[in-house]
Amino acid sequence: MNKSSFVYRVFDLYYDGFRHMTIGKTLWLIIAVKIVIIFAILKVFFFPNFLKEKAPKGEEAQYVSTELERRALP
Repeated sequence: MNKSSFVYRVFDLYYDGFRHMTIGKTLWLIIAVKIVIIFAILKVFFFPNFLKEKAPKGEEAQYVSTELERRALP
């Protein structure tokens, strides 16, 4: 890759920046742990698969459509 190309310069900027981080590495680790907690653990315990429980297998789209129409009409 040409060292004067835009892509190389952007990559070099980020690579050099992450390589020389001191406290930033710890902060990125904290962010990664929080993302895992939010998306993995909370999803399992607080957000069950509602369609799997309520709609018959293969008719999820029909169930959603029916529920939207039922709730939209007075």
